[in-house]
Amino acid sequence: MLRRAMMAAVMMGMMVAGARGMARAQPPQGQPPQGQPPQGQPPQGQPPRGDHPGRGEFAGMQHVEGVVTAVAGATVTVKTEDGATMRIVTTDNTRIVKGRGVTVKVADLKAGDGVMAAGNLDAPNKALHAAILFATDAEQLKTMRENLGKTYIAGRVTAIDLDNAKMTVERPDHVSQTIGLDETTSFRRGGRGGAGGEGAGAAPEGGAPEGGESITLADIKVGDMVRGTGSVKNGIFVPTQLVVVVRGQGGGRRGSGGAAGASSGSGPSAGLQ
Repeated sequence: MLRRAMMAAVMMGMMVAGARGMARAQPPQGQPPQGQPPQGQPPQGQPPRGDHPGRGEFAGMQHVEGVVTAVAGATVTVKTEDGATMRIVTTDNTRIVKGRGVTVKVADLKAGDGVMAAGNLDAPNKALHAAILFATDAEQLKTMRENLGKTYIAGRVTAIDLDNAKMTVERPDHVSQTIGLDETTSFRRGGRGGAGGEGAGAAPEGGAPEGGESITLADIKVGDMVRGTGSVKNGIFVPTQLVVVVRGQGGGRRGSGGAAGASSGSGPSAGLQ
C-alpha cells in the first residue's frame, strides 16, 4: 500500500511536468525527437503499435514509471509500482524535465525522485532507452502523497449522486473516495492543464486550467477522468473547480510493454488500473 501511494504521488507529479514541460520539450512541429523514428513509424525492430492520440511524437512509445533508487552516469534505476527494477538509459538527446517544466541533467536526479520516461523498451534487459524523462522531486512527492484527497483530487469517476451532489472517484492509489460538490464548485472540460497525462492528476499547486469548456455536473459521466483542487469541508473533500480530463489529449493506458513496470503508449492512465 505504501508503494502504491508513492506511485500515485509519482503520477500526480507527472501532471505538473506534463502540462508545462511537454510543451517546452517538444521539437519543432513536424519533427521527431532527436534519435527517434518519425511520427507514425515504430521503433526499429519493433512492430507497429496503436496510435496514442494527442501524444504527438511520443505516440507508440513505451513508458516506465517509478521511484529512483540509483543514478549512475547516464542510467537511472527505478523501482516500479509492482516492485520490479528497471533501468532508464539516457543519451545527450534525451529531454529531462523536472518540477514545473525545468530542463535538467541526469546528474540532477536523485534517489527518491519520481520519474516517468518514454522511449524504446528493451524488455529482455529490463531497460528503456528514453527520448524524454519527466521527474518530480522527492519532497514534492511526499507532499502530494499526503495531500491527495485533502487539497486535491484526481482519478476516474465511478459513481455520481446528483440528488446529494456527491461523486465517487477512484484515485491513482486505488482508494475510492466520495467527494462533495457545492455552490462554490465550478466544472470545466479540457483546456490547457485539462488534457490527459500520465496519471491524469493535478498537483496541489496546479491551479485552474486555461480555456476549455464550462459544463455542469450533469455533463460528467461515470468513467470520466477528473481532477481538481479544493479543501475538506465538514469531513468531506469539496473541489472549487473540477476538470474533466479530455481523452485523447495525452491519456495513457497501461499496456503490457513487454516487461514489468513498462506501459505502452496506447492505452487509461498507469496507476489507475
